Amino acid sequence: MDVSQYLQMFIEESKDNLQRLNENLLKLENTPEDIQTLNEIFRVAHTLKGMAGTMGFTRMQKLTHNIENVLSEIRTGKIKVNSNMLDTLFQCLDALENYVEEIINTAGEGTEDYAQLISELERIVNQKKEEVVETSKERIISASPSHIEIIALPEAQETIKNKALAMDMNVFQVNIHLSANCVLKSARAFVIFTDLERMGEIIHCIPSVQDIEDEQFEDSFVIVFVTKESQQRLQEVILGVSEVSNVEIVALHQGVQEKVITSAESQIEENQETHLNSAEANAQQNGKQQVSSKTVRVNIDRLDTLMNLVSELIIVKTQLEGLNVNVQDSSSNYNDSVEYLERVTTSLHDAVMKVRMVPVETVFNRFPRLIRDVSRKLGKDIELVMLGEETELDRTVIDEIGDPLIHLLRNAADHGLETTEARIASGKPKKGTIRLEAYQDGNSVVIEVQDDGKGIDVSKIKNKAIQKGTITKEEAGTMSDQEIVELLFRPSFSTSEEITDLSGRGVGLDVVKSKITTLGGHVEVQTELNKGSIFRIRLPLTLAIIQALMINIGSEKYAIPLNNIQNIEDVRKEDIKLVQKQEVIVVRDEIIPIIRLHRVLGLPEQEDKELMMGVIVKKGERQVGFIIDSLIGQQEIVIKSLGKYLSGIDIIAGATILGNGEVALILDVNSLI
Repeated sequence: MDVSQYLQMFIEESKDNLQRLNENLLKLENTPEDIQTLNEIFRVAHTLKGMAGTMGFTRMQKLTHNIENVLSEIRTGKIKVNSNMLDTLFQCLDALENYVEEIINTAGEGTEDYAQLISELERIVNQKKEEVVETSKERIISASPSHIEIIALPEAQETIKNKALAMDMNVFQVNIHLSANCVLKSARAFVIFTDLERMGEIIHCIPSVQDIEDEQFEDSFVIVFVTKESQQRLQEVILGVSEVSNVEIVALHQGVQEKVITSAESQIEENQETHLNSAEANAQQNGKQQVSSKTVRVNIDRLDTLMNLVSELIIVKTQLEGLNVNVQDSSSNYNDSVEYLERVTTSLHDAVMKVRMVPVETVFNRFPRLIRDVSRKLGKDIELVMLGEETELDRTVIDEIGDPLIHLLRNAADHGLETTEARIASGKPKKGTIRLEAYQDGNSVVIEVQDDGKGIDVSKIKNKAIQKGTITKEEAGTMSDQEIVELLFRPSFSTSEEITDLSGRGVGLDVVKSKITTLGGHVEVQTELNKGSIFRIRLPLTLAIIQALMINIGSEKYAIPLNNIQNIEDVRKEDIKLVQKQEVIVVRDEIIPIIRLHRVLGLPEQEDKELMMGVIVKKGERQVGFIIDSLIGQQEIVIKSLGKYLSGIDIIAGATILGNGEVALILDVNSLI
């Protein structure tokens, strides 16, 4: 069977299932006795195993099979949940994620078999086996009869059985025996029924379902079950319910019946075997490249809105086609149609933007696991509080912000939060808190990473910067605290004495800044000594269509993103002053440096006019005035990439095509400042 057509679906489903496993394992660590969470983990792991087997990814299937064995032992109460075991299970999830990445890149799962992880899983399963085996044998000897009596089915159920067999389905008679000292027998039966009904259909039961619900039975009952699953899978599910002492399964046929007795002992033995799908040939496609594509899951209501707007466009098109340009009265109808078209296209733009929008929750979901691992590695008690997960961002932005946020969270945990001893000594709660919050602010989305740690020592940064030659003592004397803190974003700058994969505010902060800058955003830092720090990322809602101010510089047209602009000022020639070789103007008692865009862009410089125009832009707390020739006006523009050959031009963020077919370049305000 050719399963390549299902590969993209497999990748998407696997990512979702792995995220669910991460979330539920974290939940299980906090509430180890939560049976519902444990059952959910088991179901997801089983789904992953089945999907991998169907696709022919045998190594992935083998690992998930061993994970399932451990979960099965936990469900039966033979193994207790502990942190070391969960560490191993989390490592297994990382291995499964690696398998999926390998499949994305090559359409195959590579050669890594994670033998050490599998060996550790087998050790966990077997560690209490010797304690259980003797008890299991006693249960079998006392419970296994010498033969099984085949029950007679009513006529209707006999017909259902024969039809199921004709459709190549399995029909089993299952005799289930509960422990003699089992309490709440009906509850145990209900759990068994619920688990089985996910796999098939119970067509007959002795005693009746009502009697079982009323607990009107001894310690055993019989069901007839129709399913596509195997006998072994049926056995695993039933023996996974605690206080089941013995299971007897008969495969029913239209003739001689085949008797099979299964028990807890056979479950123990078969858990050590690896049941693999033979379709390994499907996995030998390592020559294929990058099968994954970017996708967005869209609410059907948003698609309905798009469909309605496209219908409106067709109506406008029909109206315009029906106009007779030679008839004088057509001009008013033409103007009406154009206005109608403008309204529809604006609505269509909004609708398309909403389709592209994805909740930041898709990124945030991975961070509880990250903080859990970092917390254990550092030996700190850390709580992650997440807010505003429903805030939406453009999919292209969502794809890029994960790594910067990982850097900020790691640095908050390592360098921001004190050790447990230091927190107690300073009167702070033993548990440190990292707060991750997203919210919309105008046309931007703000993401904050806040910790209640020791804050940033400005004097320490200043001394380190002087020591490394980053700044001179004279420069340090004129710099504000905010400017000194921003030194942390210089490449390879760190105040940490010991270099590890986590330590130091400087580790990765230059990467954070460059990545956020390329996304059209910027990073701000707010800190208070012994109180904590806030790293604030401000991002545009979308990278596709923006509102911009169109300007003229010489004979060229340029665009400045509107969300960067504070105001527009008239600048008189005599108002421009020189401070430390930098031209500045004073606007409402605030000194603002100016940039003559002619010089920056390499355009012929014109003589200073008595009255010039300045566009005041803002990045974080810093403001700069751009001297331009004239304004064209506000316009909605579609951003186009400059392509790989021009991608290194820092001061240009992209280009747009104007209504008359001309190309205008979009200025990168962050780089210019």
